[in-house]
Amino acid sequence: MKRKEIVARLKDAQLRGKNILSKSEQRELTDEDIAALDKIKVEIDKYKKLLDCIKDFDSADITAEEENSEEADDKEKAKEEDDAPPKADPAKKDERSFRNLGDQMMAVYRASQPGSKIDTRLTTRSASGLNATNPSDGGFLVQTDFVKDLLKRTYDTGILASRCKKIPLTTNANSIKINAIDEISRANGSRWGGLSTYWENEADQFSASKPKFRQMELSLKKLTGLCYVTDELLQDAAALEKVIKEGFADEFGFKMDDVILRGTGAGQPLGILNSDALVKVDKEKNQTAKITVENIVKMWSRMWSRSRSNAVWFVNPEIEPLLYTLVVGDKPVYIPAGSMANAPYGTLLGRPVIALEQCAELGEVGDIILADLSQYLLIDKGGINTASSIHVRFLYDEAVFRFIYRVDGQPVWNKALKPYKGDATVSPFITLAKRTGGNS
Repeated sequence: MKRKEIVARLKDAQLRGKNILSKSEQRELTDEDIAALDKIKVEIDKYKKLLDCIKDFDSADITAEEENSEEADDKEKAKEEDDAPPKADPAKKDERSFRNLGDQMMAVYRASQPGSKIDTRLTTRSASGLNATNPSDGGFLVQTDFVKDLLKRTYDTGILASRCKKIPLTTNANSIKINAIDEISRANGSRWGGLSTYWENEADQFSASKPKFRQMELSLKKLTGLCYVTDELLQDAAALEKVIKEGFADEFGFKMDDVILRGTGAGQPLGILNSDALVKVDKEKNQTAKITVENIVKMWSRMWSRSRSNAVWFVNPEIEPLLYTLVVGDKPVYIPAGSMANAPYGTLLGRPVIALEQCAELGEVGDIILADLSQYLLIDKGGINTASSIHVRFLYDEAVFRFIYRVDGQPVWNKALKPYKGDATVSPFITLAKRTGGNS
């Protein structure tokens, strides 16, 4: 190995060790962590010895051939300049950057081969701040500008994720705690968790009050994607980039939408269908699986009034034909897409209707949902780790790329809200109870 390659591998090993040690700030190191540190220490010692040997032999050569030292230095300097990547021109894009995602994926693939040279651009990006590798994941971070494009495509593809409130975490943070108002009733003395206000003629009723807070805590969860590619595809960086960009965006977008609906909160975000803030509207007496006008009106009445301007109907595609049959007298309740000023979506009670394949099948809880997703919070850490292995599915002449995206989410509301007047709770998240006929 050349000196530059040894230095690159040494830096990579040191970085992996530092990342394992950083875990000790949050929890005790496991036996696996300690074993990994021991292995990394052996690597570091090996690379340091190699560098010492190169230094010693270089010195010996210079002493033995002192008369040719100036010429040797010139040659070595010229060789280093030839091997080094071009210097960055401030007026141009960073020339140490990869030209495109396919180019970087090819470098990641080459780095996975036994005895191969690690591209210094990968090592540079792994060793700096936001771009640090994670030892439990392995691999390198996707170049920042490619990450922005990949995540934009993911959220553009995702129907729900693009509508959620999103908070990016800083480099060193893996979780966030947010103070939220603990409000479950709009009755006097309960708004904002306990604030009270009085008119002048109510002076004798004055009493101290203060808002009540609760803590929302979100900790990053890992969403991992695998992409198998053939040897033929690995020869074409442009085709590889197209496959990864489209496949990554579509699959991650699908998984994000699915978890926003039905995530368990254990090792993944908490979905609205599993949240205590969800309101389930009862079915009508002797109702079958079909949707009725009464269902729609009652769901709308339970939507929090401040969320109505943002609310959207999400329905399983099986429900769409039923919407055309909903009428009040001779007036249709559902207005198809394009009927009013070329609207891109159909509407129910003036709000958009979007078919969503993650909605439950007809008759199940979640087949029709009325939601204001600005009341759902997502956090993420901007980097995306990628690694490649040539050992998986080698019998099929395939390599595999692994992508890891860290994200978490949950509804901002933790309970449905009792209104100032009346008993029917309201929420930004409304669905219809299961319908199999008879009373529920």
